[in-house]
Amino acid sequence: MFRRIGNTVVRHPVWTIVAWLIAAVAIVATAPSLPSSSDESSFLPKSYESIKAADVQQKAFPSAFTPSAIALYQRTDGGKLTAADQQDVARITSELGKKHIDQVQRVIPGQPSKDGRYALTLVQMDSKNAGQPKQADAAKELRDDVKALTKGTRLEAKLGGSAAQALDQQDSSKRGEALIGIGTFVIILVTLLIIFRAPILAVLPLILIGLVSAIANGLIAYATKLFDLQANSSVSSILIVVLFGVGTDYFLFLMFRYRERLRAGDEPKQAMINAVARVGEAIASAAGAVIIAFLALVLSTLGFLKQMGPALAIAVSVTLIAGLTLIPAVVSLIGPKVFWPSKSWQREPENARFAALGRGVQRRPALTAALSGIVLVVLSLGTLGFNATFDLASGSMPKTKESMVVQDEMQKAYSAGAAAPTDVYLSSTDGKPLDKAAFDAYARKLGSVDGVASAKLSQLNKGGTTADFTVTLKYEASTDKAIDTVGEVRDVAHADAPEGTEALVGGMSSIYKDIDAAVNHDYRTVFPVAALLIMLILGLLLRSVVAPWYLIASVGLGFGATLGATVWIFQNGQGHPGLMFMLPVIMYLFVVAIGTDYNILMIARLREEAREGRDPREAAGMALRHAGPTVAAAGFILAATFATMMLAGNSLLTEMGFAVSFGIAIAAFVMAMFFTPSLTALIGHAAWWPGHADRAPAGTHGADRAVTAGEEEAAHDPAGRRG
Repeated sequence: MFRRIGNTVVRHPVWTIVAWLIAAVAIVATAPSLPSSSDESSFLPKSYESIKAADVQQKAFPSAFTPSAIALYQRTDGGKLTAADQQDVARITSELGKKHIDQVQRVIPGQPSKDGRYALTLVQMDSKNAGQPKQADAAKELRDDVKALTKGTRLEAKLGGSAAQALDQQDSSKRGEALIGIGTFVIILVTLLIIFRAPILAVLPLILIGLVSAIANGLIAYATKLFDLQANSSVSSILIVVLFGVGTDYFLFLMFRYRERLRAGDEPKQAMINAVARVGEAIASAAGAVIIAFLALVLSTLGFLKQMGPALAIAVSVTLIAGLTLIPAVVSLIGPKVFWPSKSWQREPENARFAALGRGVQRRPALTAALSGIVLVVLSLGTLGFNATFDLASGSMPKTKESMVVQDEMQKAYSAGAAAPTDVYLSSTDGKPLDKAAFDAYARKLGSVDGVASAKLSQLNKGGTTADFTVTLKYEASTDKAIDTVGEVRDVAHADAPEGTEALVGGMSSIYKDIDAAVNHDYRTVFPVAALLIMLILGLLLRSVVAPWYLIASVGLGFGATLGATVWIFQNGQGHPGLMFMLPVIMYLFVVAIGTDYNILMIARLREEAREGRDPREAAGMALRHAGPTVAAAGFILAATFATMMLAGNSLLTEMGFAVSFGIAIAAFVMAMFFTPSLTALIGHAAWWPGHADRAPAGTHGADRAVTAGEEEAAHDPAGRRG
């Protein structure tokens, strides 16, 4: 099949390129804009208590005041607010309400702080559009207006709240995407120049992957709209890295084989056809593992991950198709001139370093497996200290952003939970009015929970069938203490609800509590499903039942090592309270999927060497000698491109960038190079049971095998000079 694909695109390169250009123009011109939501509650299904509570609030208290933006005032000299200052705050609040800004429904004054140094203006927006870009636009207008209205006074004002956080997150994401894009571009360009010493080859993948990126983003926007998925601004940053990192990997795999075939004496066009025929199965299998791992996220209960999974799967699918069609078509048009001005492609240099490593694995596979395994196990011990954090807003932007400054100052000036109180909705189950005589006792029960600052009845609906008890916690909504406290509040609210009533607990801490439960569900569901599907791909590729088990086990061990190292560096080393809650899911899928890529490349080469009549140990040594440079180059580029996410300036992408890049480095330089080949050498022919994939095909003559071996000998150069 792959030979037919290669033959078609190489014989008709112009038509192949034109087809891609037409597809790009059509998709980019007609694709809808990609929405983005920063509303954490939109990530959860309706079955969770916090979402049920929000539905009760909408029905019972449709006009209830829930601030989306908070203007925080203080004197420029830091002193207590005077009567004149209070009048200025009242005037500013009144004038903001008269501006009738889009999305803004009500503007009211808030309570001053107990120390008299702070005052508030609370802004309610349309709850139907919570977290959407239009509310970020409203926050920008509010921020400009409130600063303009404080001119000439002794006050300074800052805007916080969820809408302001969405605005700051949006701005931070744009800056992060720019830095990630530039970093990725530079790393790929410089690394390819070092490998090939050919400017055309260094620039070509960036141009082609840029075209692929435009098509992929358009298709993702279509899918997001068609299936009504949630989007998040962090997805765009991840997409940049996935497209350019994985795309460059596939480009490298193809170009190494193309150069190999040229060295073997193939005519240029035939060399590309043979390259696609030989490398196509490995690329398709590797991409298939990545796509399946990403699609497994559809099983997640979180809307953010449900959207990310298909988006990344679409990106890798388009990259795979480009790797088998667009790249061969363009390179076949240019021919060997693509390597200009370097002439190193014409000869096979020495491969001493990887040959030495290969001999080491061949002679001592047990020692190699033990040492590499010990490294992975020791690093994995760090997972025992893992703790999750749930504040997407502060995790997605620097602490210096205005909305984050407001959040920190409000925690000091007011009760830490005042900015996002918890609401307990007590509803009659039989439609009769609630017994008001029981309200005081119920509020006291809620207020007696350890960690609760206050609890009081705040409103009753018109029919008297639903009461809203506002519970203010002593802790900021996203902290572990707040999440633990809201769990206790739920227990008391349910257990002490009067007969004939039902209690539901809502608010941000309740949402975070449910997100925690949802993530734990994903650990039990997404991880095993992704692993089983990847094992199925490995089994089909290798025609083996044994090999997929230890391959996926080794990659799983690599995941543990990656998470452990991330915990040690960020929690223990930098003092972070925890890692972002979705990090293990994303890390697992990236490390498992891409780690499997490198295992596929290495074990496929090991199988080729075994088919030449070599025993298992010799085949493992030769596989490392020839495939090692490819894995090293691909692993370095992909790890370095993911590391550019650390330039974004926020904890979410910093943690994600380190974790994924470290995981890829472990997958390439520990698992694929040492752990997998040494284990395969130890297991021997049994690794391929029940098939005989490591045996030479029946009827193959020794002379034919010798020619093949000679051609394969030219597959790779040393690091920095390889092909």
